[in-house]
Order: sequence, then structure tokens, then C-alpha cells
Amino acid sequence: MLNFIYYPVSAIMWAWHWLFDHMMPDTPGWNGIAWALSVVFLVFTLRAILYKPFVKQIRTTKKMQEINPQLQAIRKKYANDRVKMTEEMQKLQREHGFNPLLGCLPMLLQIPVFIGLFHVLRSFNRTGHGVGQLGMTVQETRSTGNYVFNAEQVRNFLDARLFGVPLSSYITEPKSEWTAFVASGRVEDIDFTRLSISYVVVPLMIIAAIATHMNSRASVARQGPEAAANPQTAIMNKLSLYVFPLGILVSGPFFPVAILLYWVSNNLWTYGQQHIVFGKIAKEEEAAKLAKAEKLKANAPKPGAKPVNPKKGGGSATSGSGSPSGGGQWDEAAADGASVDGVVEGSDASTSVSDPQSQASSPAPRRRWGRKQASADGASAAIGSASSGSTSATGSTGGSGSAGNASAPKTPRPGQKPTGARNKGTQSKNGQARNTPNKSQPKSKKAGGNRKKR
Repeated sequence: MLNFIYYPVSAIMWAWHWLFDHMMPDTPGWNGIAWALSVVFLVFTLRAILYKPFVKQIRTTKKMQEINPQLQAIRKKYANDRVKMTEEMQKLQREHGFNPLLGCLPMLLQIPVFIGLFHVLRSFNRTGHGVGQLGMTVQETRSTGNYVFNAEQVRNFLDARLFGVPLSSYITEPKSEWTAFVASGRVEDIDFTRLSISYVVVPLMIIAAIATHMNSRASVARQGPEAAANPQTAIMNKLSLYVFPLGILVSGPFFPVAILLYWVSNNLWTYGQQHIVFGKIAKEEEAAKLAKAEKLKANAPKPGAKPVNPKKGGGSATSGSGSPSGGGQWDEAAADGASVDGVVEGSDASTSVSDPQSQASSPAPRRRWGRKQASADGASAAIGSASSGSTSATGSTGGSGSAGNASAPKTPRPGQKPTGARNKGTQSKNGQARNTPNKSQPKSKKAGGNRKKR
């Protein structure tokens, strides 16, 4: 049923054994080392294939730690609405590119390999009568192939010894199955004991348990304070630190020597890979922080420079002319100075104030409303009243001169409605001088008489 797992596992193991078998002498002791190395490099091959998923698992774990406070806030907010809570959590995970499956993928892929290796190792010796065993005789076992291994390779595996014991033997194995490890098939020819198996299995169990604990300890040490405060994470940390290593010690006597080699080599690879991957990720994070700091430093204003407001165009005011620059700002100091000068010199309106026609012909700068604008408008109003008095006096005495000035067309300012002949003598909206007749002058009686006659 699981042949799609058994055949690939046995094929990788066959390839590595073929390589090491050609490098070592053909003796039971060296054959045992060749088979042991084939199991170890089977693990290394699998872990090399799973390197990229392992890196993604580490990055996924770090993202999980970063968004964990937000997940806790969602759980607290939608505690009474499970459906809404699930939707919000999935939305948050999609926004951060978080995939929970990637965190479990390397572990899930190692489970089929472990099952496949365990079954292939048991299938070298098929004299057992337990679950999955065929109950073959010694001669049938030694003359039957094992997936991609032929009968000769099966006999080579059964005769091989690692530290004096077969690779597929285990502490609790029945003695009736030991006869497959000798060519004669007789109990008297068995060259190992249960104690000798224990001498090999127990140290491997202890090494595998310690390696598992050290890997878990290194992983827990890299967790942030938020992850450590999470109750679920705390439970998983305790399981990986104490329960899993203890499980290896308890289940070790029931597993073959080659399976314990698998655990030891797998933990050694994990320990080295963690240091390499975490070191690489730490360098990437440090480089990202330096790049961000350099970017902020480059965008910061220089000492003594005005901060730029991008919403208003970012341009500084031009001095002297009062014209708008960049984002529409103008030199308020120059405008205030002009207003103040106009008020001070406005004591003699006929000499210090310019002609209203010239003021109307020159466009006024745009100004921002504020206290300075109010003072400027007040000064303009004072200048307008002085100009009105001067015009009225000139009109009553000068005659033709005032008529010529009054009849001259006025150039409208930018943004100002043009004024026609009917609007003469009215005050403009921006505070220019009025051209209205003086109410203190008496009306002509002659004009009144004419109206009555009409």
C-alpha cells in the first residue's frame, strides 16, 4: 500500500551503499560501516531536499511571532463570534504572507521517510510473525529481495555487523528472529547477545535524546518575549524540551540500531542547519535595519535648513519682490515692511501715497490670512482714505485734471471682477481707495431747481 514510499527510500539507501561498498573492504565489520553510512546519508539527502522548506518554516515562525499580538487582540475582540474571529485571523495572515502549512511541512515530510526506513529495515529479516511480518524461514528470508535490493545484498546486510551487532537488531527482539543473522540459521552460531545489543543501543538512545533536547533548547532561546508569553507556545516548548527526548529514551529499546542512527544523524543535521539558517536571517535583518537607517538619514533635513512641507509645494519664499514661489508662498516680511512704510509715510497723503491708478494697474501678491494680513489690510484702508481725501480736494479745485484721472480706465487685478462706469466711486473688495463724493460738500441749488422744473 505504501510502496510509493518504500521504493524511493530503498533506492536512495541502495545508491549510497553501492558507493561506500566500493570504497571499503568486504568484511562483516566494514560492511556494517558501509550500511550505517548509507542510512546516515539517506537522512542527509532527505534534509538537503527539505532545506528550502525548512528556511520557509523558520521565516513563517518569525512572522507568527511578529503578528501574535494582533492575533491575540482579534481573539479578545471576537471572543463571542467564532466565524468572525476566523475570518479576521485569516485576513491578517494573508496580509502578512503567513502560511501555517509551511511551518509544519518539513516535519510532515519526514514522517513518511521514517515510516519507509523502518519498514525497509524490518523487511531485511522476515522471519517474524508480528504485524506486517511474513513469517518466512531463514532460507526464504536470505534468498528473497527487499524492494530494490536483490537477494545477495539482503544476505550482505544480514551478515554485516556494527560494533558486533546487526543493524536491524533491537533490544526487545525475540531470539527466534536472530537466526536470520547467521548463514547456517542455527541458534548455536549466533555471535551476539542481548547485552551486546544494549551496549550499542543505549548510547545511541542517550545521544539522540540529548541532541533532540539541545535542538529544542536552541530554538526556544531564539523566541521573542511575546512568543514566550503565549500559553500555547509555552506548552509546545515544554513538549519539545522534555517530552520528546524522554520519548526517545522510552521507545529506544523497540527500534533497530539503524533507526537510532537515523535519529542521531537527523538531530546533528538539524543542529548545524539551525545555526546556519538563523545566522543568515540575522544578517539579513541587520542589513535591512542599516538600509532603513541610511534612508531616514538621507531624507532628514540638513542642519540650519527649513523643513519642507510637501503638501504646500515645499518652496521657500522669495525675498524682495513679494511674488509667489514654488508652492504659492511669498515673503511675508517684505509685505509687512511695505504696509508699515505706507502707514508711516501716509501722514502726508498727497506726497507719500502712490496714485490709485498705478496701484490698480499693478497686481497684488497673494497673501495668507493671519495677523500680518489683518495689519496689512488696515494699512491699506488708511492709505485708501488718505487717497480719497486727496482726490476729492483735487476734484474740487483742479477741474480738468481730476476729470482726466477719473475717466482713465482701471486695470483689474488678478482674480478681481472688472469694474465698469457704473461702479466708479465705489470701494473695491481688496481695500482700495473710494472715489465717492464728499458728503460734507453742499449740493448745488441749481441742480435741485432744474429737477423741480422737470
